[in-house]
Amino acid sequence: MDIAALKSKLEGIKTEENEKIVQQKSRDFYWYSPVLKNRLDHVTGDLVVSPKNEAELIKVITACFSLDIPVTPRGTGTGNYGQAMPLSGGVILSLADMNDIREIAPGRVVCGPGVICSDLDKATRAHSNQEMRMHPSTYHTATIGGFIAGGSGGIGSINFGGLRDFGNIIRLRVVTMEQTPRILELTGEDLHKVTHAYGTNGIITEVEMPLAPAYDWQDMIVGFDSFTEAASYANALARQDGILTKLVSVVANPCPQDYFKRHQKFFKDSESVVLVMVAPHSYDALLAFTRRTGGRIAFDASTTDDLKGLPPVFELSWNHTTLRALRVDPAWTYLQVLYPFPNQLALTKQMDEAFSGELISHLEFVRLDGDITCFGLPLLRYTTEERLDEIVEFHNTNGCPVFNPHRFTLEEGGMKQTDAIQLAFKRESDPKGLLNPGKMIAWDDPGYDFESGQVWLFKGLQKSA
Repeated sequence: MDIAALKSKLEGIKTEENEKIVQQKSRDFYWYSPVLKNRLDHVTGDLVVSPKNEAELIKVITACFSLDIPVTPRGTGTGNYGQAMPLSGGVILSLADMNDIREIAPGRVVCGPGVICSDLDKATRAHSNQEMRMHPSTYHTATIGGFIAGGSGGIGSINFGGLRDFGNIIRLRVVTMEQTPRILELTGEDLHKVTHAYGTNGIITEVEMPLAPAYDWQDMIVGFDSFTEAASYANALARQDGILTKLVSVVANPCPQDYFKRHQKFFKDSESVVLVMVAPHSYDALLAFTRRTGGRIAFDASTTDDLKGLPPVFELSWNHTTLRALRVDPAWTYLQVLYPFPNQLALTKQMDEAFSGELISHLEFVRLDGDITCFGLPLLRYTTEERLDEIVEFHNTNGCPVFNPHRFTLEEGGMKQTDAIQLAFKRESDPKGLLNPGKMIAWDDPGYDFESGQVWLFKGLQKSA
């Protein structure tokens, strides 16, 4: 791999080859998984390249293509299972400097892929009191391009579903990895070729996203005597059409007491809790609903005198729940589970009881294909990889499909089906397979079975061909 020759072709473009910085930029939060930590700890790129605009990016792509050097695009590396780790070395393509906001209009925003999600909201709120429909729990550090390429949903999914759903991304501008790179404008169904694809099918250079009205969301935490009561309340709250929420999460005892350190004083010893973000105009309705359903308001940001040092409740939810547990006890890891509608409550109860002592339940309520259901990101006490696989298999065989966060490929853990159309687009946009190699099984395995029968969060494209 001729990195010296590459550098000579990239004169005027920001590069970094300090070994420690290159290693840092080669990593994400893969260490959430002890399996991936063992398998990916050695991974590092050879050079970090940070283009400031599309013209510089095309220059980088052209040079890497001519020298057969792999390219792994990344935002700020907030993914959890090696999405942006360079398995074959080469260039770490940081898009963080492509962070300009180009247009804000009613219902939409156009920007570069490197804009931090919270900065994007700050700009759209100031412009016209609008905000992103959904964002990850890493809101203050994740880029919008990284969220699209490596994420699937988050805070706001209770109303708008996931990034996979039509309308949650308007348009993407993508550069291909070819001798003469092409610039593609993708809309509609074509967006599924590159969303949540880890940058294997093209490099995002511009994003057009829908916006929603912005609210001063109120943080609340509601306590219950048991996990099943908390889950039942959350499921019912999520179905209240007149109460506008942005987050409804359930975290079972003892996670809040042991790992939500700054909020510990608000919880009773045995409580399971529901994390809620509610719009101000729905606040009184939420209080009335909670009284009727027997919940205890454990924390209400609007009535708490001193909020200094308290994180927002969304930083207790989604993947931040796991992060807070790991900071205290590194023996924890997690799963990503779908509890399908309409049996979500029965299934969550079954899994909670099946692994008492090994698993702490954690649910994120979402709108999925028009129905309210929940994903699980349960904490799991890790012992061996064999036991981990047994627990995953138990979930799968009992109707709770696991999108395995202990794998780094799209097909095994990425919540996305790779089908013939997806693969054909990869061959067109990256004929040498230089974009984030090693992440797509179908590319590396000519005999890959597209009809494997597994449950996929992202619908395939074949049916519409």
